[in-house]
Amino acid sequence: MSSENRYLITAALPYANGSNHIGQIAGAYLPADIYVRYLRLKKTDVLFICGADEHGVPITISADKEGVTPQAIADKYHALMKSNFEGLGISFDTFSRTSSEKHKQVAQDFFSTLYNKGIFEEKETEQYFDTEKKQFLADRYIIGTCPNCANERAYGDQCEKCGTTLSPEELINPRSGLSDSTPIKKKTTNWYLPLDKYQDALEKYIDSHPEWKINILGQCKSWLKQGLHPRAMTRDMKWGVPVPLEQAKEKVLYVWFDAPIGYITATQEITPEWEKYWKDKNSRLIHFLGKDNIVFHCIIFPAMLMAHGDYILPYNVPGNEFLNIESEKISTSRNWAVWVDEYLIDFPNQQDVLRYTLCSIMPETKDNNFTWNDFQLKNNSELVGILGNLMNRVVVLIHKYYSGVVPQTSGCDDLKQVCLDVKNKVATSLDNFRFREAQAEMMNLSRHGNKLLTDKEPWKTFATDPEATGVVLYDCLQILANIAILCEPFLPFTSIKIRETLGMSKEKIFWEHIGKQDMVASGSIIQKGALLFSKIEDDVINYQIERLEKIKVKMNLNQNLPKENIEKAIVSKGKKLISYDEFSKMDIQIGTILEASKVEKADKLLKLIIDLGYEKRTVISGIALYYSPEEIIGKQVSILVNLAPRKIRGEESKGMILMAEDKAGKLHFVSPPNIIDNGSEVK
Repeated sequence: MSSENRYLITAALPYANGSNHIGQIAGAYLPADIYVRYLRLKKTDVLFICGADEHGVPITISADKEGVTPQAIADKYHALMKSNFEGLGISFDTFSRTSSEKHKQVAQDFFSTLYNKGIFEEKETEQYFDTEKKQFLADRYIIGTCPNCANERAYGDQCEKCGTTLSPEELINPRSGLSDSTPIKKKTTNWYLPLDKYQDALEKYIDSHPEWKINILGQCKSWLKQGLHPRAMTRDMKWGVPVPLEQAKEKVLYVWFDAPIGYITATQEITPEWEKYWKDKNSRLIHFLGKDNIVFHCIIFPAMLMAHGDYILPYNVPGNEFLNIESEKISTSRNWAVWVDEYLIDFPNQQDVLRYTLCSIMPETKDNNFTWNDFQLKNNSELVGILGNLMNRVVVLIHKYYSGVVPQTSGCDDLKQVCLDVKNKVATSLDNFRFREAQAEMMNLSRHGNKLLTDKEPWKTFATDPEATGVVLYDCLQILANIAILCEPFLPFTSIKIRETLGMSKEKIFWEHIGKQDMVASGSIIQKGALLFSKIEDDVINYQIERLEKIKVKMNLNQNLPKENIEKAIVSKGKKLISYDEFSKMDIQIGTILEASKVEKADKLLKLIIDLGYEKRTVISGIALYYSPEEIIGKQVSILVNLAPRKIRGEESKGMILMAEDKAGKLHFVSPPNIIDNGSEVK
């Protein structure tokens, strides 16, 4: 094990009320994963901690919408998010959850320690109360007119139309989001963390870290300059960790009190030696997050830790700014997002393409923008055209001239220094949380390999100077071996493919081996292997763009536009008009579902066997979140039968069933009102 400091790396706990979108991945989870993989390559003692934040208003709102319990929502989305992260190769040591009994005990013990030390201030205040539902209203349950932009659907904490941060008192004509009635003010008692008493200590703490990113320091100092005030650490809600006080039976811990304690819970769950990561001064606690979580991790959580007294403070908080999509701010409530679970279905075995693209546009110092055209360009021009091209050329030439056996030679002496230079540049960038820069330096080694092939032209020298050809190809194999290690933090799936093709020993895939020129020994066998990457065609990208355009139309419809503007939006942003001849090319028939089963490791997919009368078809359909296999057997459906077959999660799908989506986003079968013959044509 390395003699370096011990590390505990956390990534912000995502709310368990939906799938993950790429903005979250680029903001917190991908940079954290890259950094952790880098530390592991260096044999550093490191734990990577995350989990689902399963308390708070977003979960209860989702539960209300779906007519289920908050726990059901937490269970559903904890599983989905865990699957998403695993699918993208985000390598947590644990993905915990805050609704567990273990977390309840840890969070309550933390609160009790502060309470017994006399830290909290007990205060009586007036809060909004819904007399019909007989409950106090959290900020998100209060709706009114935004004083900034006049949006009539602004929330008590933020207007999603203009982005202004609000308080319930600022809303014009506030009303309850539960009953739509006008709430009253009612007195209630809560326990407050006196942040003002920790102002000086927090200022010294922030000032002691001038190495933090400018955007982090700027936001922290802005909060401190305004002056800190006591903040309630309890809430009048039913869903959450119960406050461990006899006089507070109807209250729960504030979600931003219990959520960061979830990092402590998760560490306790995976190692009995958890205290060395949280209490040893030689340990470094590093939080990865988006800028909306900065104040909680840099001010409130450190104040909690100071008040407790037993824990180390965060060593660094490399937070990122926001990622937009096609120049529009991500909005989960309006479905303006690229969802990870959908990406994994639409682009099977192309996880590294998304990782590479998101790393290249990571919003490290300012907001950045994702576009599908840029995604395609990054794949085709860089992954396929540079790294994939190098790998393919070298493997083909080795098999052409040496039957796949590495030639007997020692290679070029200059190559070692080239690899070491790249290694040092990548390390410097990663040590300073400059991930875009680090990935670019890694790719430069691929460019060096391609230039070496172009300059030396081994395909021309083999007939006259086979030894020179052997040296060039040997060197290129060593370059690829070095890339296999260097790219592991960024492109872990690609790293495995390269290592397997080259037959690299598992003992030689650590950071210390970069620069060594014997990782692929003379006489070893090179596998033919498949291409590392494949080109992404225009029709694939156009489909994704059209899907976003449909969402944009719905976004406009939700903004109460005049009718003529809505019609104009549909014409300009909806699907293009088609002719009857184009429509007639679609062969839509009626079929009956004979069998239905879940697709392994795919939460949204069902495998359907559909009887068309003249044959039985296998169709993979993304309806598992809406229907169980048992309830749809025997259902007659409309199916597009002349859609080109497509492999989805290893299964060939021959057709697509037609579904209608309601305003709430639920899918419904397009079925005949009465049973008709299978194979009947829909016209």
